[in-house]
Amino acid sequence: MYALVDCNNFYASCERVFQPHLIGKPIVILSNNDGCIISRSDEVKKLGIPMGGPEFKVREELKQKNVQVFSSNYALYGDLSSRVMKILEGFTPNIEVYSIDEAFLNFDGMNIKEYQEYGIQMKKRIMKWLSIPVSVGFAKTKALSKVANKIARKFPEETKGSYVIDTEEKRIKALKWTKIEDVWGIGFRLTKKMQARNILTAYDFTLPHNDSFIKKEMGVVGIRLKMELEGKSVLEIDEPKDKKNIAVTRSFDGNITTFSEMKERVSTFATVCAEKLRKQNSCCYGIILYLRKDKYKVEKDRYNFYKMETLPFASNSNITLSSTAVKLLKELFEEGEIYKKAGVIVTQIIPQDQKQFHLFEEENPKHQKLMKVIDDFHKKSGERKIRLGNQDLQRTWKMKQNHLSPKYTTDIKDIFTVKCN
Repeated sequence: MYALVDCNNFYASCERVFQPHLIGKPIVILSNNDGCIISRSDEVKKLGIPMGGPEFKVREELKQKNVQVFSSNYALYGDLSSRVMKILEGFTPNIEVYSIDEAFLNFDGMNIKEYQEYGIQMKKRIMKWLSIPVSVGFAKTKALSKVANKIARKFPEETKGSYVIDTEEKRIKALKWTKIEDVWGIGFRLTKKMQARNILTAYDFTLPHNDSFIKKEMGVVGIRLKMELEGKSVLEIDEPKDKKNIAVTRSFDGNITTFSEMKERVSTFATVCAEKLRKQNSCCYGIILYLRKDKYKVEKDRYNFYKMETLPFASNSNITLSSTAVKLLKELFEEGEIYKKAGVIVTQIIPQDQKQFHLFEEENPKHQKLMKVIDDFHKKSGERKIRLGNQDLQRTWKMKQNHLSPKYTTDIKDIFTVKCN
């Protein structure tokens, strides 16, 4: 038996944990640089404010309807997410963190008599310990547990936030209720094609006469999804895997036209890539620099630019990766042009314990000792306080965050002060 645990309106719920007066109030969360709406509370959905819309287009409407607006507080959301996942590990060791607010759980080999009650226990514990509301859906496959979760979310009073698809009658009823656009893995374009073929629900998707069409449009992925919806488990819990490529890219809060300013951003991105490599005990051979000009202010059609460098030795050092990225920047950057985005991608990643040493050209061995000191300090402090000389010492990301809430759980300066009389 599988379960999908999904945090309800996760970003908005995180803001409400430390600001309970916002419970029941409409809340929206904005993307990087306060660009678009990426999360809405249920109250906002009822107001008809669209998901993904640019903030400036609905700014007046948000004010008129007294909607609370927040910038993305990823430090807070990431910390609360890890706490939710840690609580779920107490219910089963077989867990796959699917996204920041979702996790699949597997209960094979466990003696659980009443799954709905078990889901209610999960919900109550997370609510009691973290004040984050969740919904839980149980089924024999991962795809069906997604459907069960939607039912638990849609009908909280009837299901108490936990629903189990454990009979053929429940499965068919649930599939007929689920719209095709709500099926796991069916995106906007596929939805249009499905609807054109009169495939309007998940149940229609499983009908035999649609097999050839599904195979043509989705290939083996579609066949597997169909089997999952039929109750045949073919997708297992995925074990955490090291990333094959690591990318750090950001849009700027304003235009960048000078080399010195771009150099600081690129160096910071390369440093974060190095930190991520060390976190998964890996090194890389390849570094790619990505630059994007303002596409509305370029004379030619091309506005995306890439350049790659292969290192003579595998590395995860801030110094090596940063200096290489800056070298690529010198070759790619054009003075006077307007840049809106940049990024560093590390590739050709290998495990650190499989690193090949070279006789004539090798990285300074002092780098590894220095990196360990930096990582240990950052782990204790929770912030990137030790940086290279060409980095901004005040901020890691220069993003516009005019509505940012405090980092209640990750920054000592933002911890609540409680006065007892």
